[in-house]
Amino acid sequence: MDTRIPEHHSLRKLFGALAEKTFSEKLGWPDFNVSEYVSQLLVDFTHTDHLYRIKSAGGERVEAVVELLYESEVTHEARSFEREREVHRHIGDFTLFMAGLFPEYLKRIKSAGLIYHKDFLVDYIKTGKRSYRMVAEFGQPGDSTTDAPPLFRKLAENFELCVVGLGYIRGDLDRMQDQRYQHARRVLLN
Repeated sequence: MDTRIPEHHSLRKLFGALAEKTFSEKLGWPDFNVSEYVSQLLVDFTHTDHLYRIKSAGGERVEAVVELLYESEVTHEARSFEREREVHRHIGDFTLFMAGLFPEYLKRIKSAGLIYHKDFLVDYIKTGKRSYRMVAEFGQPGDSTTDAPPLFRKLAENFELCVVGLGYIRGDLDRMQDQRYQHARRVLLN
């Protein structure tokens, strides 16, 4: 089953516009590569198959960050360099997405009376920054250290800012669902 969202789909346009506006205007960071990456992340993670796309050696879906970290270690010992980079990139993406769009989920993991979630002791911010930093250090064909900082290094160095940006995007998405917004949009656009 192909879960890719078509290139000219309105969801891509919406996330692209929200990310560009948020990073340029609200955060004062008009870096097109970063806003493009964040908007693509939002598009990709609209499907839970992509959100939980990493599989264990046994073929099971890996859902917790602590399991992803374990998978990256297993990867390091027994699998390819590309796989290790892929797992760390996913850890960065997953932690950024969850910390930015669903901070209440992270708060619930940490504030529960009992340890009921495997990620109870995982700091999503530190883990995401570390994973993006590792991806940047692994490099990619064509990366050059003399050019502008590579994308993943920027994401690692500005992880908290990206989390804030995703929080703004979530606020915009929440407002768009409000009935008053829907009514004003119909009035203004018709």
